[in-house]
Amino acid sequence: MAFSDHLRAIVTQVDGAIACSVMGFDGIAVETFQSDATAAAAASLELTNAWVEYANLLMQLKNTAETLKTGKVAELSVNSEKVITLMRMVNADYFLVLGMLPSGNYGKGRYVLRIKAGDVGKEL
Repeated sequence: MAFSDHLRAIVTQVDGAIACSVMGFDGIAVETFQSDATAAAAASLELTNAWVEYANLLMQLKNTAETLKTGKVAELSVNSEKVITLMRMVNADYFLVLGMLPSGNYGKGRYVLRIKAGDVGKEL
């Protein structure tokens, strides 16, 4: 199964999902899937730019957790007024990022990312 198939499955399974990407910590998306139904919302939010900055935050948290010996960071969410961003580690170098409308199903987004992270990890 290709990355785009996994990302499409995530976006279609989660109510309110806007887009999903596999990203590296350099902020470059390996693959992105965007819902046609929410394309206008994605364009107005500039998700790609936000996700590049969030990749930096996730890297800092990952390094801090290693320094403090608290264990590996598994997940991070940034909940703002216009978008919820969920990030789930796939492996040491890549993570999944999901953008959702604030009215979206947050719990299901977390669940689907957790399940799909393993599938995406096998593809990497």
